[in-house]
Amino acid sequence: MTAPVIQPVLKKFNILGDFISAEPYGNGHINDTFALVFNQGGTIVRYILQRINSGIFKNPIKLMENIVHVTRHINEKAKARGAEDVSRRVLTLVQALSGENFVCDQDGSVWRCYVFIENSKSWDIIETPQQAFEAAKAFGAFQCDLMDYNGPQLFETIPMFHHTRGRFAALQKAIQEDVKNRAVSVKTEIDFALSNEKLVNSLLSLQEKGIIPERITHNDTKLNNVLLDNKTGEGLCVLDLDTVMPGLSLYDFGDMVRTATNPVAEDELDLSKVVVQVPMFEAIAKGYLEGTAGTLLPVEREHLVISGKLLTFECGIRFLTDFLQGDTYFKIKREAHNLDRCRTQFALVKSLEEHEESLMGFVSALT
Repeated sequence: MTAPVIQPVLKKFNILGDFISAEPYGNGHINDTFALVFNQGGTIVRYILQRINSGIFKNPIKLMENIVHVTRHINEKAKARGAEDVSRRVLTLVQALSGENFVCDQDGSVWRCYVFIENSKSWDIIETPQQAFEAAKAFGAFQCDLMDYNGPQLFETIPMFHHTRGRFAALQKAIQEDVKNRAVSVKTEIDFALSNEKLVNSLLSLQEKGIIPERITHNDTKLNNVLLDNKTGEGLCVLDLDTVMPGLSLYDFGDMVRTATNPVAEDELDLSKVVVQVPMFEAIAKGYLEGTAGTLLPVEREHLVISGKLLTFECGIRFLTDFLQGDTYFKIKREAHNLDRCRTQFALVKSLEEHEESLMGFVSALT
């Protein structure tokens, strides 16, 4: 997508100054993201422009309403407690000339624009326990800030997003239909998934019984969805709010385990390198509990470890399902990319199982 294609969209946003450039930005799997550069009276200013993938997010207008409600609430909370640099601690939407917080192009696609948060960085692979601690603390604080949210009911942007029984059923259907004739080539992965069906209801059953409460959660807590300050390393701002909606706190923690404890990329080919980093787990457990500031129930704390295994397993079966269906959901860069991602997730599940007892002991000591 070139700058001439983007420029008609930019003209509908309330951005002052002279346009300089627009370049693809980040490694997101879903939306199209660009870094914009403008000259505003001799000062170079950047923005983030995104086209929402309406194939994934069927109602992008309602999605944007969620983001407006959530960012406004967190902004007010930050100001009330006297936080510094509030504009670096919560995403700031750029208004359209129409007064909305989004723009529709001639094809009906929905675009949004954020103020670029300078002197910060997100990490695709967390390098140190301190980085993991800060990112987890930021996610915990994000959830804590939303504990007293009393605005309009948030829209479920992807229905049953972390409903593991539904994800498992989708995999079973993909295996049965086998539209690309790929099932025979991934028998090992299919067998592993089916043999671990016992994991599927480990949190859902507790929610259905009312033992674990529903909260407003991020639901996509990859640690690269937190910006860390370049100088201090502090966790600044939580990104990618497309899936902020009702959910379980343990879904958020579990996805952090999935992304932070894996020492390699999620599509690593050498599975011998996929061994859970115990110091990273300890860091995110400490950070998340500090960020949530005592708001988690004892039963939520007791299931922190199992949530990591469950969310890693869930992600693995999602990659496997997409591979069997012909790679229709996640962006891929090579043939069998989703299969490689699946194998990495399943390898991490096995490693988490091997370390489960020691991880449980650590969490128990914290609580």
